[in-house]
Amino acid sequence: MSWPLLILAGLFEIGWAIGLEYSDGLSKPVPALGTVVALIISMVLLAQAIKDLPIGTAYAVWTGIGAVGTASLGIILFDEPATLARIGFISVILVGIVGLHFVSGGH
Repeated sequence: MSWPLLILAGLFEIGWAIGLEYSDGLSKPVPALGTVVALIISMVLLAQAIKDLPIGTAYAVWTGIGAVGTASLGIILFDEPATLARIGFISVILVGIVGLHFVSGGH
């Protein structure tokens, strides 16, 4: 159950990171509230996941999911550059996440 919790924690990390943009640095109350709620949920889920997973693996996967998702949504939602190099490096992070999952007995 730890891996699904960790993945969900990573998805909420994407939510709060994207929320920072929509909340204009937490200056808009409604998006700021959603951002803070997503942050709390992400942390609680991460805390639950590390009960059964090594902290180094869990933290690397959590931040990796957040990085890949946030960078990808930045391209889609905020018209950030989608260069070949940028997509390539995002893919490298994704490979690292999948690799950690498999070498950590998560399959």
